[in-house]
Amino acid sequence: MAKQEQTQNTTETHAFQAEVQEVLHLMVHSLYSNKEIFLRELISNASDACDKLRFAALSDESLLEGDADFHIDIEVDHNKGELTVRDNGIGMNRDEVMENIGTIARSGTRRFLEQVSGDSDLDRKLIGQFGVGFYSAFIVADEVTVHSRRASDKASQGVRWTSNGQGEYQIEAETRDHHGTEVKLKLKESEQEFLQDWTLRRLVSRYSDHIGFPIRMWQVGKSENQEGADEPEHGKWVAVNQAAALWTLPKTEISDEEYQSFYKHLSHDLEDPMAWTHNHVEGSQNYTNLLYLPSKAPLDLMMQRDERHGLRLYVRRVFIMDAAEQLLPHYLRFVRGVVDSDDLPLNVSREILQENDALRKIRSAVIKRSLDLLARLADNDEAHYQRFWDEFGAVLKEGIVEDLPNREKLARLLRFATTGDDEAEQTVSLADYVNRMADSQDAIWFITAESHRAALNSPHLEIFRKKGIEVLLLSDRIDEWMMGYFTEYDGKPLRSVAKGDFNLDRDTANDEQKNAEDDPQEDNETLKRLAGVLGSEVSEVRPSKRLTESASCLVFGEQDMALHMRRLLEQAGQELPDSRPALEVNVEHPLYKILESADEKEHFEDLGRLLHEQAVLSEGGQLEDPAAFVRRINRLMLEMAPAEPPNAE
Repeated sequence: MAKQEQTQNTTETHAFQAEVQEVLHLMVHSLYSNKEIFLRELISNASDACDKLRFAALSDESLLEGDADFHIDIEVDHNKGELTVRDNGIGMNRDEVMENIGTIARSGTRRFLEQVSGDSDLDRKLIGQFGVGFYSAFIVADEVTVHSRRASDKASQGVRWTSNGQGEYQIEAETRDHHGTEVKLKLKESEQEFLQDWTLRRLVSRYSDHIGFPIRMWQVGKSENQEGADEPEHGKWVAVNQAAALWTLPKTEISDEEYQSFYKHLSHDLEDPMAWTHNHVEGSQNYTNLLYLPSKAPLDLMMQRDERHGLRLYVRRVFIMDAAEQLLPHYLRFVRGVVDSDDLPLNVSREILQENDALRKIRSAVIKRSLDLLARLADNDEAHYQRFWDEFGAVLKEGIVEDLPNREKLARLLRFATTGDDEAEQTVSLADYVNRMADSQDAIWFITAESHRAALNSPHLEIFRKKGIEVLLLSDRIDEWMMGYFTEYDGKPLRSVAKGDFNLDRDTANDEQKNAEDDPQEDNETLKRLAGVLGSEVSEVRPSKRLTESASCLVFGEQDMALHMRRLLEQAGQELPDSRPALEVNVEHPLYKILESADEKEHFEDLGRLLHEQAVLSEGGQLEDPAAFVRRINRLMLEMAPAEPPNAE
């Protein structure tokens, strides 16, 4: 047992970060029914500490201080009601203890707390997405004490941290003669079951049997001088887990429960994974991968593009790094698991990883395995795949832009809402859509908007509804960007109903040119007059081939960006090229007939600008002068009012 001697340094008292206090409160009140996971979390932290030291020692063996026998010890003191989890890993210094325990520097913490509902079952699931970690110890403990010293620090540079979880903690220096961390729990009176040997062994077997380091407990022996008596002084440390990395075992020797338990160790998730794949590859390269699909997306998934963890890289069972960025593209950042290679150099670094041919081949194989896992789920379990899509679909769409070699595979995994169903669910695959296309339909039609309702009610859909043509409804923020790169599926072009010119009575895929002889309305004096009123606000004014009920709509060029996306990028400070849409007018609409008969210049301008402004609003755009719009509405309302106000009597 590590020797501890408190120094004369003054004890400092600090307040927890506000978010930590709220998380601690939730630990106790929302996770009480899952209280036993505290041991899994403490053992997992200890395992990580041993992994980190083993890797650091590859370049500096002195960090081991002569102790290369990594282990995790669980010790019980029945008299004091204390449970201790101890490791000889890398340890922490004072600053690291304060940063790792006193604060939560995780993006998404505030959003996590904002989503807490007060329903303990729902909150438990949220906490599972967030990761409970060290704070779960307060579910069972009245007081938690951490003793730690970082490898390479002097014996006088240990640190002691203590808290009862009520809002403050104490920290002071202490002397420790060995690196590593010791977490001591003063158990609550109601939690004394966790002092029982059989309870602890059961929990280790259930949650941590796969940990790659020995988890040891003290086995009491008999005294040589007093036969029949058991004394704590006479005994030995005995490993109570297999201490074999799960991914190294044959698949036939691993149960589903063990796969699920290992996933929870990796991800700190309370939920079981949705699916997994385990592969041993032998040949020109030897490596193993074990990949998982989570059931729930973390709260900050969309913000994890630049800082991601979850796919661990090992070399001959030595942990190297959380190397998700090197092993998987951004759009697969939700995948969790392990990759263990026999071929990468043990002194591997981030720079070497980026330039290593062997790693590039592994990365390609891991991407293929991940997409194959998704394809099997989509083909064999539609309900589970729909759950996956609802959680991770928006992230998977990034791959359409970023991964050209796998675009065809990804396209088969996409799901959409369509005009064939007024509900917002994204359930229709492109294969489903193509199978339902009429023989005369040559293009896959879609519309992007800032919400499902805005897409569903867009005036651009009117002619398509009239002719019974199904349209994909895209309302995720990423959709406009994605469709700028996604132009073809199964030999059929994808076209926006809100961009470019077309005539569904002719060749819908290739008609890009207007034909004045086919459409006598092209030479229209009223529309020319309206174009003069609007000036540079539009590229042109023309009669519409797509409107049957609405009076007007905006139509952009094939390569132009929709108004709602332009607004989002402008709000983010992006500079965008100037883009002027065309205004299409339904010349059969009653409002156009009124416009056509308007003699007064002011009246014509009011009606013409309102046609343009209502088209801007229906596209999700913003008016440059809302006050002028209101004045025009008021003038027209007054013109419609009776000459004499109605008699109050």
